[in-house]
Amino acid sequence: MQELIVKRLSESRDAIQKLASDQKIQQNIALLASKSIASLGNGGRILLCGNGGSASDAQHIAAELSGKYLKDRDPLDAEALHTNTSYLTAVANDYDYSHVYKRAVQAKGRKGDVLIALSTSGNSPNILAAIEQAKKMGLFTTGMTGLSGGKLKEISDLCLCIPSNDTPRIQEGHIIIGHILCELIESTLFP
Repeated sequence: MQELIVKRLSESRDAIQKLASDQKIQQNIALLASKSIASLGNGGRILLCGNGGSASDAQHIAAELSGKYLKDRDPLDAEALHTNTSYLTAVANDYDYSHVYKRAVQAKGRKGDVLIALSTSGNSPNILAAIEQAKKMGLFTTGMTGLSGGKLKEISDLCLCIPSNDTPRIQEGHIIIGHILCELIESTLFP
């Protein structure tokens, strides 16, 4: 047991260390923060989506923004697009699961908003459809994915690729970036 624990902790540390030394991803995090701050400052919103663990991560980040992260401050308009299970199951049943986020973006997104789409593979059809819809509507699109970026890297305005092919390490990287993003937004909008 001890061996596995140390191995996984070391893998996590190594993936985070790669993030800490990657200036390109740091610049991209700063760019996403700037776009998010501009959108929120102009009455816009941040929409997030993902599947499985990535849906949980999207919801976690949205909660930190709409509730509070480190400061007691006014709420920010951020929403994970999967939290209405009646909507999600109806669209999946009446259309197809690949439409659930596309239709949610169509209903809730406005030009100037930010869409953050999480997919460890970068190839989830419903995530790709959401990005394509958001781009048509003038949202700033960001993919959060793994090392290769998949198709998400090709179609997003910005893609944050965690330097790993291991799903748990990718998700850990997404949460660290999400927390940094929340702190940058909060400290700028509420100094």
